[in-house]
Amino acid sequence: MTTKPKARKYNPDRAARGSGTAEARSDAISRIRKATQGADAEGDAKQPGTELDAIKHEGLTGRQLRVARRLAHKNGLAATSDYDAVRLLRKKGIDPFQRTNLLDLASSGQNKSTGDDAAQDNIKINLPQTTKESQKNLPGPELSPAERREYEIGQIQKDIARRRRRKLAALFARLAVFVILPTFIVGYYFYRVATPMYASDSVFSILQADGGGASFGGFLAGTQFATAQDSVATQEFLESKDALERLERDVGFAEFFQQDGMDPIQRLPANATLEEAYKLFSRMITIGYDPSDGVIRMEVVAPSPEISVDWSKRLISYAEERINGLTELKREDQMRDALSSFEAAQEARRQAQEDLIELQLQGAVLDPQSVIASLRGRIDQFEIELQDRELQLAALLDNSRPNSAKVEGTRADIERLEAVLAELNAEMLDASAGENSLARLSVRIQMAQADLAARDMMLQTAMQQMESTRTEANRKVRYLTVSVNPVPSQEPSYPRKFENTILAFLLFAGIYLMISLTASVLREQVSS
Repeated sequence: MTTKPKARKYNPDRAARGSGTAEARSDAISRIRKATQGADAEGDAKQPGTELDAIKHEGLTGRQLRVARRLAHKNGLAATSDYDAVRLLRKKGIDPFQRTNLLDLASSGQNKSTGDDAAQDNIKINLPQTTKESQKNLPGPELSPAERREYEIGQIQKDIARRRRRKLAALFARLAVFVILPTFIVGYYFYRVATPMYASDSVFSILQADGGGASFGGFLAGTQFATAQDSVATQEFLESKDALERLERDVGFAEFFQQDGMDPIQRLPANATLEEAYKLFSRMITIGYDPSDGVIRMEVVAPSPEISVDWSKRLISYAEERINGLTELKREDQMRDALSSFEAAQEARRQAQEDLIELQLQGAVLDPQSVIASLRGRIDQFEIELQDRELQLAALLDNSRPNSAKVEGTRADIERLEAVLAELNAEMLDASAGENSLARLSVRIQMAQADLAARDMMLQTAMQQMESTRTEANRKVRYLTVSVNPVPSQEPSYPRKFENTILAFLLFAGIYLMISLTASVLREQVSS
């Protein structure tokens, strides 16, 4: 018995209608992939767990795992986790951690799958399809693998360009908010709001009087090192609250900055304290000492040029008074000991003179030595005369019959001379003995005269010492000389609008850059 062969009736429209549509191709490709991947999965059923453990032990960062998941999604791999995405990409031959751009990764993925797509496109499945009469819903021309790859690459490029534009827009927005807008506000303040200030410059120095001693300080006389200490002291005084108080007492410093015409930043409140005024004073007064030239440069800033010049002159006068006061103190310290020594010598000499005069008045004689010498002369004269009379008496008595009248007369003369000598000797003994004797008085007068001579010498020495000290003190006199007088300026010196605006821009840009770098580093650390 023969059986008739049964064959499906050939329908050319059905084959053509079902083989070239996109739905048929995608269905066929999915079934082929499931069949091939299923076979591979059955052969490698025991490998995924081991591969995942090995990938976990590689120490991958969170960023690398996220990149691997994105690449797996773009390549159509259904990964259950980030580590599974790494395993599937490596199994497909794609290195997810290679430093290439997405275009190259996409291109390599498309090049590898070109052969499979070409083979899969040749599969034709004849299924019944419905066609609509509307010509608008007709499918487009079929894309070749190369065209499809170019289309996907173009989409990736557009996505990258779109993200770049978004990032640039966000960057410019942040720059505008955190850099450009604050810079504009600062520039508007300097150009439109800030009160113009006028500065006056002056230069003065502290000099020492001509001359110098032979000491080491004499070698420094006439140089800037000789007055360096006084210059620093003057600078400290002009920058102190003492100078501010004197300026406030004389001209009213704070009143000029409490006016309504001042801008809000530089204006002082009505009940401003001394500390607030001193902060403003420190900004308005700039003083610098140049040790190489030995000069002090001062800049005074005020709301008007006339006020600035007036303040400069007053501060220079205050400095001059302070220098004179320091010099006077030094002179007084040096002259104090010399004057006390001179006054003591004068007092001692005066006392010595008084003692000598009192001794001379006490003896009622001006020269006791001459009185004693006179007594001795008279005694010697009477003794010689007495000896002559005794010789005459002896000569008369040698005669056998001496003249009694002559003998008696001679004996009377001898008795009278002896009486006079006894009287003179008694007077001499009275003058040479006792507490009030002329000899003791003479010795005391001689000691007083010697003391007076010594006091005269000491007084002369003290006078010379005082004169030398006065000369040395005069050599150390300091005086202030003005090299450059303050001159009123015709144009405002402050604020420096362009320089301050550029400085503000650089400052805000630096702060923004520092914060951005810190945030990027912290974000990277947190994500890893």
